[in-house]
Amino acid sequence: MEESEHLHALDILELHAVSIIAENQPGVLRDIAAIMAANGANVVTVQQSILHSGDHAGRALFYFEVECAGGIGKVIADLLAVPTMHQVTTLDTFSKIFGSRVIIFGGGAQVAQVALGAVNEADRHNIRGERISVDTIPLVGEKNLAEAVEAVARLPRASILVLAGSLMGGTISTAVDRVRAAGIPVIALKMAGSVPKHADLVVTDPIQAGVFAVMHVSKRAVFNIARVRGQEF
Repeated sequence: MEESEHLHALDILELHAVSIIAENQPGVLRDIAAIMAANGANVVTVQQSILHSGDHAGRALFYFEVECAGGIGKVIADLLAVPTMHQVTTLDTFSKIFGSRVIIFGGGAQVAQVALGAVNEADRHNIRGERISVDTIPLVGEKNLAEAVEAVARLPRASILVLAGSLMGGTISTAVDRVRAAGIPVIALKMAGSVPKHADLVVTDPIQAGVFAVMHVSKRAVFNIARVRGQEF
């Protein structure tokens, strides 16, 4: 076998994104999964929702990210052959479009300042070809914050969490420990409560906290929280 033919024969896995509009009825997800499996496509991300407007209102929208070798064409053809499938489209993956996610929770005023630093720094990196997005939600109350923090570990592509507030502790600290155990670093503003003792890094200036978060996520920056873990700036 020639070298070029040998390279072509190698099973090189590629990541593909597929959007499917189908009937909203039992068994549709099973049918899609069966076609994926029959074609050797390994599902790594799946999301389903119901469309509430437009020409396909009432139908189900599926988003898949799958790993497969040899292209996605056969999968698309097999899906389109199923009567319950109305539209199948290939897309860029969310990681390519939105990239890594910086998550910011806490009080509105502090969250806004952290977001200012994060967005300004992300702009510098994204102009140069990276993809870093910033997600925020202003929240108050220990229960609300603890639930939100714990959910970060389930968010796709969440790469770092910044907690911005004046007082955080109790169950929020427990949630911080769980997020860190999932491999997601946590930056906390300097504040009252026990959260700063559980965070990887404590930062006084909220704008600088946002900058640090993006610098850590960036694949081009040299800043790494692991090198300064436990310190306060």
